[in-house]
Amino acid sequence: MARKPRVAVMKFASCDGCQLSLLDAEDELLAVCDRLDFVYFAEASSVLQPGPYDIAVVEGSITTVEDEQRIRELRACSTRLVTIGACATAGGIQALRAWGDSQEWIRTIYPRPEYIHALATSTPIAAHVLVDYELHGCPINAHQLIEVLIAFASGRSPNIPAHSVCLDCKRRGTVCVMVARGQACLGPITRTGCGALCPTYNRGCYGCFGPVDGGNAPPLLAEFRRQGHAAEQLVPLLRNFNATAPLFREAGESLLDNPTDDR
Repeated sequence: MARKPRVAVMKFASCDGCQLSLLDAEDELLAVCDRLDFVYFAEASSVLQPGPYDIAVVEGSITTVEDEQRIRELRACSTRLVTIGACATAGGIQALRAWGDSQEWIRTIYPRPEYIHALATSTPIAAHVLVDYELHGCPINAHQLIEVLIAFASGRSPNIPAHSVCLDCKRRGTVCVMVARGQACLGPITRTGCGALCPTYNRGCYGCFGPVDGGNAPPLLAEFRRQGHAAEQLVPLLRNFNATAPLFREAGESLLDNPTDDR
């Protein structure tokens, strides 16, 4: 009988939500375990085996010097490395420190700040090591992760849709909240994954799954401005789970550079 691929699920700076999404898959996860051997998954088991690993699944961003070293060690002993969630792929909500003084916050919040050794930035895994596949979302779509794991175990490329949230709205027959209600919605520049959950409930998309490949933000921002949305309303929308993803970051900075631009 062929050996099942050895899988490690590792956590860096994150909330554990993406790992829990995998555990919540329940019946599907049992089927995955028939194909894969989860040898390191602290969220699920206290039995933690050392590498090498065939597949390393990584949640969380890099925020300490120790984590920088740990991700390099994991990369060195893993055949494939898959990052999951906004923290691992874009730095996460903690990347908002990029627009503030992290040392001032540490001095203000912690009674013994000398014990805190956080980096000034929160960066995605790909900023430090080679990543074989990125799976976006806050949290991820567990079915997408299962597809990635089974694909790599089978020696094929994952089949994950990459269109924008707008297409999901069209397929579901959801009325466009931007056109019908004048709401700021990031659906046109956000990748699919949630099934257009927020627009289905008459709320604009928050960009949980990060920028869609090839997204064009300037025309969308211009339409927001035409509808009367001010820069101070739009910047927090972009500076959210995927704040430092290039498309969202550049869009937010353009609004701050031209706060009264109505084009």
